Amino acid sequence: MSSPKDSIFYLLLTGLVFHLVFIGTPVVHGMRSYGLGSAEAKRLVLIVGDGLRADLLLTPNAFTSIPEAPEIVAPYLRSVVETRGAFGISHTRVPTESRPGHVALIGGMYEDVSAVTKGWKTNPVDFDSVFNKSSHTFSFGSPDILPMFARGATPGKVDMLCYEEDEEDFTKDATALDVWVLDHLRGLLHNASSDAALNSQLRADKTVFFLHLLGLDTTGHSYRPHSREYMANIAVVDEIVRQTEELFAEFFKDEETSFVFTADHGMSKIGNHGDGDPDNTRTPLVAWGKGVRGPLPDSIPSSHDAYSEPWGLSHLLRHDVEQADIAALMSALIGIDWPVNSVGVLPDVDPNRPGYLDARGGEETQARAALVNAKVMLEHYRIKHEEKKSHTLIYKPYVHLSGSHGSDIPGHRELAQIEKFIDDRMYTTARGASAELISVTLEGLRYLQTYDRLLIRMIVTVAYLGWIAFGAVSIFLPDKLQHAQEGTTSFFALAWSFYVYICFPCYFWHQVALRASRPLLSAIQKRDVHASTIAKLLIRGALTVAALECMVVGYTHRSVWSAGFVAIGVFWPLLAAPAKVWAAHPRLILAWSAACLSTAIFPFLPVDKTESVPVILSGGICMLLTGILGGAVIPAQSKQEGQSFRTATAFSMLITDSSASSLNARLGLPRVNQIAGWLVFLIASIFPFSKIAHGSTSPLGRILIFFLGFSVCFVILSISVEGLFYFAFSATLLLWVEVEAIVRREPVQANNHAKLSSAYKPQADDVRIAIFFLFFVQVAFFGTGKSFYLEPVYRLVPVFNPFSWPFYCLFLVALTLTDVMTMTFFFNVTDTGSWLEIGQSISFFCISSLLLVWAAGTCAIGELLMADTAPLLHRNKMD
Repeated sequence: MSSPKDSIFYLLLTGLVFHLVFIGTPVVHGMRSYGLGSAEAKRLVLIVGDGLRADLLLTPNAFTSIPEAPEIVAPYLRSVVETRGAFGISHTRVPTESRPGHVALIGGMYEDVSAVTKGWKTNPVDFDSVFNKSSHTFSFGSPDILPMFARGATPGKVDMLCYEEDEEDFTKDATALDVWVLDHLRGLLHNASSDAALNSQLRADKTVFFLHLLGLDTTGHSYRPHSREYMANIAVVDEIVRQTEELFAEFFKDEETSFVFTADHGMSKIGNHGDGDPDNTRTPLVAWGKGVRGPLPDSIPSSHDAYSEPWGLSHLLRHDVEQADIAALMSALIGIDWPVNSVGVLPDVDPNRPGYLDARGGEETQARAALVNAKVMLEHYRIKHEEKKSHTLIYKPYVHLSGSHGSDIPGHRELAQIEKFIDDRMYTTARGASAELISVTLEGLRYLQTYDRLLIRMIVTVAYLGWIAFGAVSIFLPDKLQHAQEGTTSFFALAWSFYVYICFPCYFWHQVALRASRPLLSAIQKRDVHASTIAKLLIRGALTVAALECMVVGYTHRSVWSAGFVAIGVFWPLLAAPAKVWAAHPRLILAWSAACLSTAIFPFLPVDKTESVPVILSGGICMLLTGILGGAVIPAQSKQEGQSFRTATAFSMLITDSSASSLNARLGLPRVNQIAGWLVFLIASIFPFSKIAHGSTSPLGRILIFFLGFSVCFVILSISVEGLFYFAFSATLLLWVEVEAIVRREPVQANNHAKLSSAYKPQADDVRIAIFFLFFVQVAFFGTGKSFYLEPVYRLVPVFNPFSWPFYCLFLVALTLTDVMTMTFFFNVTDTGSWLEIGQSISFFCISSLLLVWAAGTCAIGELLMADTAPLLHRNKMD
């Protein structure tokens, strides 16, 4: 018969596997290529200002906080907009990172989520791109961006000139990276004068030149977008654009070049990107040169809004696009086939709005380009349609693209009608029909992407409910485990024939039926279930669900965490605990309440922070004083280690102060500081897990060593109040252990600890403890905010280069309860609305689902580290 420990380990493993998320890719292959066949220009230059905001590029007097700031920070690009180009805003999608942005710009597709497992840098799958369709592409810039478009392309078609990764130093002048790109472009054109093969490649039709200017992104991260440095970098980029056009005019001596200037993403006011902040999703788009129309008067109603009114360009037409639309525009300009994975819509498809093209063939070319765009979309739909049809027993195609008139090809009749319109020279009608077909096809693609949504939601809901029931019966009816295991063979023999999503709910409910059926029938037959018992269970269940739903609200309203601390620190001791317990330990009550109320302050603080060295050092002082006071009372065998960590904490404060001062003075990070910072950081992080640190058998002594070890990390990596939060939160957790020891009234002696572990029985109060545990886990992540700042990272890396049986039982109660939160987030997941809403809904679900997977690992490590210490319960009374 299995031991209780093996049973719990089996249950824990099952729960962790169930909560893992497996991410696949929506990219499909096998599509036919379509293109115009005729070109408007011989070559295309794509210039991407990485991390450039549209408003800071085009707004006069955008940098009012800088006294000597020029009125127009990018005069050349503004002159292009006003005299000979088309402009608008390119709307990006989350995640607003460099890789997804470039994939949308150059591949015409929005990044598949499987790339998140590769840090948005390495291709999880190969995809088509404008570069691959060109005759040849010459790319210049960052080694983090260029290689992903060379992989999967025809060998030898994409040439890369990248600087070294070490050049991406956040503490140096990042404009040097952009100047490097211009210098190497100039060098390439110069070398062509003595290299006939290179000269022939450069002058071939359908050639693409890609200039990736990383400086703005690096500068924005380092100094934030409204800084003097960011302003200067915009001016440098503007000058690079001017000199690039001059170089092409001098070398090619023709007017057959199209230019497209844009950005992969913007930058929030605190120097971050990645989320759906409007400053991250709105990027500039300026196109000019061969095949591109000039400026047009504004339309009625106006194309401008409150965002672009300060630009002083309200007299000109602003034509916004989605980021993936730019790939279609570039394909049309140089007459190449559209990337087969593209879902972008050419701006000229809509006959009711002026597009970007100034086509030689006039409206006929626009109509034929719109037809090509529709064919590309339909081909994408056709492949997904065939895949879904081949994998679905009862498949229902999208009703508007189901095929007709003897053809099974989706959209066949509509394409024929559009071609007839073109043959009859009804170009405006043809464009309108193409626009309608593209819209229907995009809806069809969405239909296929969400085809199984209802079924999956039902299965996932049944699975989560099954897990909750499975965890409950495993905890409260552990003696039935062997019987349940004997009945699982036939299930697994059958389960492999089902979809993987169905395996978990079938298994969970199968186990619940095996374990709970007999006890439930027995209770009903004996009539042991009383109405009062049911009422109590319902009330406790309702309170539990209410507490969990409050935590759900806390993801978007951080004040909930503060209210939670007030509830557990003040109201719980006064209203829910026995009065005689608190009367016997008044100091502990006051300490617990004070710790909770102190920690409750932090969720109220603003999320957007600026670096504050005095506050960082204040946190370090609190940690240092804790080490000094703790060293006076802990056992002697821990004093030497404690002294070492106190010294390390003080040393880390000195390094942080020195490094921050040097970085703020724009002097870079001294190498001595970097080496010293890394040494103290690594030693302090590793030492608590070493055998030397385990000399003390006192729980408080061991905890103090761990606290001081991680204090070094918090000093070095903090930007503001994080160290103070760590101090207050650690004190709250330690007092929680003492409070629970008193409430449970279970004094433990070291010699019978093992006996207690094997004899532990679940109690009703375990649910409350599990809720407290969940609360503390959430606060540990979100107690000081959700934003990520790079200032602390620069102090170490200036160069960018992207368990006991009672414990397990309580942890499994928490793991069971957390799925109430996960289910709520699951039903809140949306793919409509703003990108911020979409990104947050997905992020919250993933965080909730995976948070306890992380917690399981940390708790298991904690159990291992504390295994050889004497029990803490009631060992140190606070009377």
